[in-house]
Amino acid sequence: MSDLFVKICGLKTAHDVATAVDAGADAVGFVFAPGSPRTVDVATARALAADVPDSVLTVGVFRGQPVDEVRRLTEESGVRGVQLHGDEGPEFYGALRAEGRTLLRATALHVGRCGEYGEDLLLIDAPDPGSGKPWNWGSAEFTAPQGRWLLAGGLTPHSVREAVQTTGAWGVDVSSGVESERGVKSPALIRAFIGAARG
Repeated sequence: MSDLFVKICGLKTAHDVATAVDAGADAVGFVFAPGSPRTVDVATARALAADVPDSVLTVGVFRGQPVDEVRRLTEESGVRGVQLHGDEGPEFYGALRAEGRTLLRATALHVGRCGEYGEDLLLIDAPDPGSGKPWNWGSAEFTAPQGRWLLAGGLTPHSVREAVQTTGAWGVDVSSGVESERGVKSPALIRAFIGAARG
C-alpha cells in the first residue's frame, strides 16, 4: 500500500499545501468550481502552486465550466493537472489535452475503466460529491473500475485504509475528511490521513 497515490484537495493556504507536500502527498488540488467554500481565485492558486515541487501534481478542479474558461484558468494558475467534475464529454478532454498536462475525470457513475473519455486518471466520487458521505464500498452496488483510479467521497483518516483494502483503489482523494470545519483544513488530519492511507 506504500505505492498508493494520495491527493489532498480543496487547499487554500500555503501552510496547508506545505503540510500536504511534506507529509508525502502525490497531488494537491485547488478548487476553481464556483459555489464551494474551498474555491480559490487564480492569483491564489498560482501563488500556492508555485511553491509545490515538480514531483507533486498540482490540480485545478472544475465543474460545469466552459472549456475556454477551464483552459484559461489552468494556464494562468500554472497547475499541471485538470480535474473535470461534471458531465463533460470526451470532447472536453481532447480540447484540454496538452503536453505535460494530466487530465482527471471525476464521476459518481459506474465506469468500466480509466481512459474511456481520454482521461489519464479516473476519480470515483460518492453519489453526492462534496457531501463527505461515502459509498458503501463493500456492497455489490460498488464495482471497481480497471486502471488508474482514485476513490473519493467520505474518506477520513479512520476509514481510508479499510476503503483501500476493500476496493483495491489505485489511489485516494480527500477534502472534507481532513477539515476541522467546512472549508478549513486541519494539518494534523492531513498528516494522519496520508499516514493511514499508506499504512
